Amino acid sequence: MSVKRRDITKTAALIAVLAFFSIGLLSRCASVAAPQGGPKDSLPPKVVAMTPAYGTTNFKGKRIYIEFDEYVQLKDQQKEFYTSPFMKKKPSVVLRGRGVQIDLQEDLDSNRTYVLNFGSSVCDNNEAIPYTGLRYVFSTGDHIDSLVMSGYTVDAMVGDTVGNVYILFYEAAADSIPDYDSTLFKGTPVSVARSFPNGIFIAENLKPADYRIYALEDNNGNQTYEPGVDRVAFLDTVYNPERQQPFEIWYDTVRKYMQADPQLQFRVFMDKPYRRQTFLGAQRPLGNKVFISFMAPQPEISELTFEGCDTIPIITEYMSSKHDSIVLWFDAPAEKMPDTLRGRMIFKQHDSVMRLETDTQNFKLGWRAPKKEDDKKKKKEDVPEQNPFRVQVAGGATLNPEKDIVFKFDYPLRTLDTAAIVLEKLPGEEGGGDTVRVPFTFVQDTLKIREWTFSAPWEVDQKYRMTIPAGTFVNTNHESNDTLRSEFTIESPEKYATLELNIKGKSPESEYIVQVLNMNGGLIKEVAHLRSGTHKLQYIDVGSVKIRLIEDLNGNGKWDSGSLTERKQPERVEMFVDENNSEEIVTKENWELVFDVDMNQIFAPVTMERMQNKIERDNLKMLQERMKKREEAAKKNSSSSGGSGGIGIGSGMGSMNQLGGSFGL
Repeated sequence: MSVKRRDITKTAALIAVLAFFSIGLLSRCASVAAPQGGPKDSLPPKVVAMTPAYGTTNFKGKRIYIEFDEYVQLKDQQKEFYTSPFMKKKPSVVLRGRGVQIDLQEDLDSNRTYVLNFGSSVCDNNEAIPYTGLRYVFSTGDHIDSLVMSGYTVDAMVGDTVGNVYILFYEAAADSIPDYDSTLFKGTPVSVARSFPNGIFIAENLKPADYRIYALEDNNGNQTYEPGVDRVAFLDTVYNPERQQPFEIWYDTVRKYMQADPQLQFRVFMDKPYRRQTFLGAQRPLGNKVFISFMAPQPEISELTFEGCDTIPIITEYMSSKHDSIVLWFDAPAEKMPDTLRGRMIFKQHDSVMRLETDTQNFKLGWRAPKKEDDKKKKKEDVPEQNPFRVQVAGGATLNPEKDIVFKFDYPLRTLDTAAIVLEKLPGEEGGGDTVRVPFTFVQDTLKIREWTFSAPWEVDQKYRMTIPAGTFVNTNHESNDTLRSEFTIESPEKYATLELNIKGKSPESEYIVQVLNMNGGLIKEVAHLRSGTHKLQYIDVGSVKIRLIEDLNGNGKWDSGSLTERKQPERVEMFVDENNSEEIVTKENWELVFDVDMNQIFAPVTMERMQNKIERDNLKMLQERMKKREEAAKKNSSSSGGSGGIGIGSGMGSMNQLGGSFGL
């Protein structure tokens, strides 16, 4: 027996012993009922007997009974309890006396090791303290499979821990179709494990055989993979527990369950669902707005007409790049549209055998304008009616020149007079110089057609004034803005930090995406298409930040998910870590921090050591969060203060002082 095999078997034996005796060793020595008024029972129940015995071979029965030293209760057993391998009919699990009775509902395969995993479903009856990790193992053959593997499940995009993920082991020859992986759709796993909340899993009772291994985040609890509903992960090759490197296993006294050094890493992702193309419905939330939705992306529409609207232009807005949700904006005031809008759409949708067939959908969409207040009831001293024109503007008293100014309109614009807009550079505080007009661009977003970006050749520490005359914007509801004015100053990079990254790519053509995040994971800045060389990232918020790196394999400037059926892994994402194994980068005003970023090292093959380092960082983060919560609890009587900076565009009756906010113009 090799050293590795001996270590693995030794670990398996340890787990087998702990499975039966761990609560007695780790939790309590006796079961003593506390008298009324005494200390709370803070220990889980203890197993005193299993019938048939744990590890029974040549199992022939249908009923198992696990007895405890006290009365117990079952909590969330539908989510917590599972079998390895999965059974088509879940066993019945009920309380009987001081124990749990399990009745099997189907015939079992011969010569197979079975495991009943209770998770945290069994709790003591008084304080609901769970017995975490309770397992019952038996075999229908003459031996118990005893090998063990460990691993770690993380989110493919952000790298965060993903817990409660099933790990599915299939025979190596489960899928023989080349270039198409149908294992999760057609195959049956021969063994199942599940990761703990911190992403670590310990797969026990495995054979010394080659496995194809998958991870499944079963979001709807049916133990079946559904693309677009469940996240999934897979490994590129087969693995045999007998040939894996040794690992250590221990009991985590904080989390109250077993832990292990991970051998494997799974990066779970959401695959594209293959959906039947069907019409989902149409709505009319406004008189001049119609919302149409489909089941699948890119619907084929050959005709879309509405009665009595032949002369009314219609602007089409897609709610996502998939084009599965469409908004139609009619270029007419809502009050001028008919109460009932009738129309017809000719399109293609799938029939029962998934063939695209031409179909016709007739619309009958009603809408009534809300009643306005009777003018006779208004008092003379009432404030004049506010202009209904609405726009949200991202900005403030000061402007970060890298972000520019984004206008988000409630309706699409039907006309826009950019020549009427005036942008001026104002004299300094000393009064020297003249007011100078500045050229600018006002560009519509290619997807979000109601968003426009205003940009100019901004100068640092320079004050500007923007003037937008009345009637510059007219939307499809035939509303227009009042006169708008705003003054703002361009922020200096000296008030921020600068990150200088000396990137060494895997090759001269390799491209990467760099994301700067706050400590909560919020995106501060993103820069794409970076290759080998020196790159400066300015206007980084002062405080603590992290750097996330994406290996952009196809150079499209965005992270791409994976494909299970095509066996395509998601693009790899890694956090930048310093020599102290820390992700945190402390920034200060006018600081320039320089980092050497070697992509060959960052995107090197994943090893047990790398995973252990990440787990150490995650554990440290968990402890810091706990300490923070304790500090907040200690200061719960102190009042918190807050406010918002920047004043927005004012109403159409006056001037706009500073950009920012949501306004009626």
